[in-house]
Amino acid sequence: DELGRPYFSMKRLAGNTLTRVLEVATRQRLMRAFADVCRAVDFAHSRGIVHRDLKPANIILGEFGEVYVIDWGVARVLGDASGLVTADIDTMEGSAPANQTLGTPGYMAPEQIADPDVNRPADIYALGAILFEILAGEPLHPIDNALESTRAHTLSTSPAARRPERAIPPELDALCSVMLSKKAGVRPNARFCADRVEEYLDGDRDVARRRTMANEMVWAARASLDSGRRPEAMRTASRALALDPQAEGAAELVTMLMLDPPKTPPEELREALRNSDAVYISHHARGAIPGYVLISLFLPLIVLNGVLDWTVVLGILAASLAMAFAAWQLVRKPNRSFAWMVAYAIGNSLLLVLLGRLGGAFAFVPALVSYITASVITYPAFLERRWVLIGVMVTGLLVPFGLEISDVMERTWELRTDGILIRGAAMDLTGASALITIIAVSVAIVVMAGIQYAKLGVANRDAQHRLVTLAWHLRQLLPAAAPIVHPSGPSLAPR
Repeated sequence: DELGRPYFSMKRLAGNTLTRVLEVATRQRLMRAFADVCRAVDFAHSRGIVHRDLKPANIILGEFGEVYVIDWGVARVLGDASGLVTADIDTMEGSAPANQTLGTPGYMAPEQIADPDVNRPADIYALGAILFEILAGEPLHPIDNALESTRAHTLSTSPAARRPERAIPPELDALCSVMLSKKAGVRPNARFCADRVEEYLDGDRDVARRRTMANEMVWAARASLDSGRRPEAMRTASRALALDPQAEGAAELVTMLMLDPPKTPPEELREALRNSDAVYISHHARGAIPGYVLISLFLPLIVLNGVLDWTVVLGILAASLAMAFAAWQLVRKPNRSFAWMVAYAIGNSLLLVLLGRLGGAFAFVPALVSYITASVITYPAFLERRWVLIGVMVTGLLVPFGLEISDVMERTWELRTDGILIRGAAMDLTGASALITIIAVSVAIVVMAGIQYAKLGVANRDAQHRLVTLAWHLRQLLPAAAPIVHPSGPSLAPR
C-alpha cells in the first residue's frame, strides 16, 4: 500500500454457501453445482494443489449459476508441481499443532486425521462426504463425534442405505460409496467424479423430456377418446406409459380402456367378437351331434319292445338324424341367422313331441326337455332372446298334453287314485325290456348332460382363469392406478 506494506485483493462474491442451500435447492441444481466443484478441484489437482478443507461452507453458489470453491488457506502444494505455474507457491509452513488437525471433522479423510500431508484422494473423500450430504439430506458423520466416526469407519457410506425413502439414483449411490472408500487408492479422481455426475444429469434431462412427452401423449389420448377414436387413444396412452411409467393419468386411462368396454364397439372389435362366438357355436354344436345320433341308436331296443306305431318310430329316427345334420351344419357354418336358429329350436321341440308319443309324456320327456333347453339356450342367438327358445320348448312340452286332453291324440297317461298310469302310443311298455329301455334312456340323458355341462364348466373356468391371470399380469405391468368409478358399477381399478 502507500506505506509499503504487502497486501492482496480478492474478488467479492455474491451468493450463498452450499450449506445454506442444501435444504432448499433441487437435487438437480445441487448436482450441477457439485459437478462444477469436481471440475474446479480437478483443475487444482492438475496443478499439484490439494485443498484439504473441502466442505459445503467453502462452496459458494452465485446468483447467476456460477460456482466457487473458496478458502484455500490450508491448501498443500504437492512435490510433483515443479515446473508448473504453481511451482512458486508454498504450502503453509509447519504442521498442525499437537492434538489438532488441518481440515474440518466430518469431511476430512481418515488418513488426513493422522497426517496432514495428504494427497489428492483426501479431497475426493471430502467431495464424497459433500455428495453424501446432498443425496441423504444429512451429514455422513455425526457433528459431535465426527473424528471418532471417521477413524472407526463403521457407518454405511451408502446414502441409499441410510435414507431409502429418498429414492437415490443407484449410479450416484455407487459413486458416493467409492469416493468414501477407506483406502485412498480405491477412490477415483475428481475428473471421473465430474464425468459420472454429468452423465447422470444428462440422463436426468432425458427423463425430464420423456416425462414432458408422456404428459403430452396422455392429453392426446384423452382427446382421441373424447372424439371416439378408441384404438388411437389406447395406442397413445400405451406409448405414454412406455415413456414414463409414472405419467399422471396414463395408468388410469390404459386400465379404463382395457377393462371398460366401449358402449358402441368398433367394427373391428365386433368382427372379433363374432369370430369368437363362431368358435364357441362350432365347438358346442359338435358336442351335440353324439346326443342326436344316440337317440337313433335306441331304435333296436324300441323294436325289441314292440312297435305300436311305425310312423312315430320312423319319425323319431328321421328327426334325430335331421337334428344331427343340422348340428353338423352349425359346425361348418356357425354364423347363422336368428330365423335359422329358431328353426333349429323348433326341430328340437318336434323331436321331443315324437319322443313323448313313444314312451309317454311323463316317462323321460321332462328330463330331456330340461337338458335340451339348457344346452340350446347357450347359443349366442338365444342368450339375449332366451324367451323365444323357452317358449318354443314349452310349446313342444305342452301341446301334446293339450291334444291328448282334447282327445285329438290317444292319451299316453291317465290319472288314478293310486297314481299315474303311463302308456306308450308307439312302443309297448310292458315287460322287462321296456323297463330296461326306460332306464337306459334315463341313464343316457344323465351321462350326456354330465359330459356336455362338464365341458361347458371347464371352458367357463378356463376362460375365467385366463381373465384373472390377464388382470394379474396387467397389475404387474401398470403402475398403481386410481379407481375408475362408474355411477352404476363397481370400481374397475386392479386390486
